[in-house]
Amino acid sequence: MSEVREIAQLGAKVLRQQAKQVQDIHAPEMQSIVSHMFTTLADTNGVGIAAPQISESWRMMIIASRPSERYPYASDMEPVLMINPSFESLRETREKDWEGCLSIPGIRAKVPRYTDITVTYTSIEGQEITQKFAGFIARVFQHEYDHLDGLVYLDRVENNQDIIAEAEFAKLMAISEREPCWGNIEPKAE
Repeated sequence: MSEVREIAQLGAKVLRQQAKQVQDIHAPEMQSIVSHMFTTLADTNGVGIAAPQISESWRMMIIASRPSERYPYASDMEPVLMINPSFESLRETREKDWEGCLSIPGIRAKVPRYTDITVTYTSIEGQEITQKFAGFIARVFQHEYDHLDGLVYLDRVENNQDIIAEAEFAKLMAISEREPCWGNIEPKAE
């Protein structure tokens, strides 16, 4: 039976481990983990989740981008389970944009990510799939992929001044609603 699992928080050892390759997605244990991942993600305002975030050190993630309170300008994408994913950047262009994480509540930070990537993963049916992702979806993928390598988005921040409280981010979002410029919102000096 599927259940909402507790989200591992920053400091939990599982978030700093290299996740293991999935050998048999059809094993009952893996099917149970996948079910818990979908249920847990649906219970949040998140746009993705990686198995380590529910304290399961396996190379699996779900991307389920949709507009929400946390990401009002997110792209719409049906939930996709990605098993043993990998990616390559299509070009060296990286862009800094705001990220948050279910495992690090209360904080947002500007993180540089590749803007265009090619992703390869195994589907729940066992098929190898290759897709191109750009913009927000590419960002979400790279964020979740980092969890599989024992990294969190704060490890990618270039300058500590790019880290702000969620409450300050909400103020920036209010400004962006009046002056749309989502990705490049800068804090205003007071």
